[in-house]
Amino acid sequence: MAEFDETFDWVVVGSGAGSVSSALLMKHAGKSVVILEKSDKFGGTTAKSGGVIWIPNNRFMDPGEDSEEKAITYLDSVVKDSPKFPGTSPQKRRTFVREGPKMIDFVVGQGVALERCSRFWPDYYDELPGGNKTSRTISAVPFNKKELPGDWADKLRLGMLEMPVRLDDGMQIANMNRSWAARGVFAKTAARVVMGKLTGKHWVSAGAALQGRMLKAILEKNAADIRLNSPVKEIILDGDKAVGVVTEKNGKPWRVGANIGVLLNAGGFGQNAEMRAKYMPKTHTEWSNAIESSTGDMHREVERIGGTLAHMDQFVGHPSSRSPGFEGAYLKTGMQGVGAKPHAIVVDQSGVRFMNEASSYEQICQDILERDETVPALPSWAIMDSQFMIKYPMANKMGSRIPKGWRESGWLKEGKTLEELAEKIGVPADNLRKTVDRWNGFVDAGLDGDFQRGNDRAYSGYLGDTLVPPGPGRTLGKIEKGPYYAVEVITGDVDTYGGVLTDCDSRVLKADGTPFGNLYACGITTASPMGDVYPGAGASIGPSMTFGWIAAKHAAGLGNQDLN
Repeated sequence: MAEFDETFDWVVVGSGAGSVSSALLMKHAGKSVVILEKSDKFGGTTAKSGGVIWIPNNRFMDPGEDSEEKAITYLDSVVKDSPKFPGTSPQKRRTFVREGPKMIDFVVGQGVALERCSRFWPDYYDELPGGNKTSRTISAVPFNKKELPGDWADKLRLGMLEMPVRLDDGMQIANMNRSWAARGVFAKTAARVVMGKLTGKHWVSAGAALQGRMLKAILEKNAADIRLNSPVKEIILDGDKAVGVVTEKNGKPWRVGANIGVLLNAGGFGQNAEMRAKYMPKTHTEWSNAIESSTGDMHREVERIGGTLAHMDQFVGHPSSRSPGFEGAYLKTGMQGVGAKPHAIVVDQSGVRFMNEASSYEQICQDILERDETVPALPSWAIMDSQFMIKYPMANKMGSRIPKGWRESGWLKEGKTLEELAEKIGVPADNLRKTVDRWNGFVDAGLDGDFQRGNDRAYSGYLGDTLVPPGPGRTLGKIEKGPYYAVEVITGDVDTYGGVLTDCDSRVLKADGTPFGNLYACGITTASPMGDVYPGAGASIGPSMTFGWIAAKHAAGLGNQDLN
């Protein structure tokens, strides 16, 4: 038997949301827990992200608005069952749909304040059977991280929205130059920020709010021993059973035993250039929003002990553009909503449109890479006219004024005519003119005949102009008024989306398809239970929290007990 420096019941690698849901359940079961976090910050990729949680049929939806049957129908419609994507299966999707609402009920019961993120955040393929055109997405209520004891506020990873604003309201602020309601939201938010500073509060929203509230629950309940700067180097096996891990303490190896299980939730490999070159060669670490510690450590370790990696060419796409300041930015410039607005399209390097621009971030990046296999499309070009530039936000532009440095840096291309713009971006002028004319014809007809943008999918309208009445006009708008503009679109990401294979109990599988004993995984350390598809907002965090909770339930032998 292996000898250990110390032993816990449940050893968790990484501090993402799935780690916390598992730790809270283990505390409920009376088990001891240690969370070993590689970096000096708590929260993982979850804290830096939007922090939304996709859980169908959840407690915050209206009675009769959703059901297990509808959710299963939707997932079976959108997710491919294929030998290429063994991380998903009908059984695993049904497990997620059944257990996800129970997990949310449990987490709320532990004192984590959650709410429906919006009443209008449709599924990404809501036109398919079972798709939801309202919202299945949950978020944390904005959090004052000064509520954390000691110096934990400083140890919580920086989020994407460090202010007291709900995501739904934050999206409205983008319309501030055209909407008095949006100006009112901005004014209220600004007042809260000022009042917070005067009263010693530090408000965070999005992922930092979720992880701040989860961390507070752990600390209040003494649910886990949380150790930062504790990278895990090795999984210790006894035969094919995980019995502990090797981490570091004071710069030296430290062996931690696990009585009932080890949970791997150590993120993806978004910052590992070698692994990216091997599995997704057209992507780049410098384009990624992945946190610095996301280097695939547990991917490689599971492979070393005889596990299997799958879906390794998949990532959670984040269409981006190298605007001024891109290289050193904590959050890379997002471009998803740009092509979805009226008066804008996206074209490849031949000047031809090739996608529904009002798709999910993951789908847009997939479309660009697939197009690039036959026609150069990396980078692609977002094409806009002056109507777009006056009305809509882009990068750090909120009003109609073009920020200083955009033209000077060469990032923003401008032409008095489409032909002049085509020359500046190096695409055939005739092709760009034909593409724009064809697009304008679709706008006149009120129907995108090529890629169905805005035709039946409510999500297209969500990404479009929400100040316009519901319908195709939210995303269809002619490109006809010069000057004309273009910026590049590249395939950035939130992090990777492939990893180790697990079963419905979150047990890590060996190469022969049987599970290791006491070894579990969740989150983007695993091959996604959604295959190569992102079905809705929060389709990483929702499954991570659910399968982390399932892992703890299985390891603790809780079966079908009522846990709320």
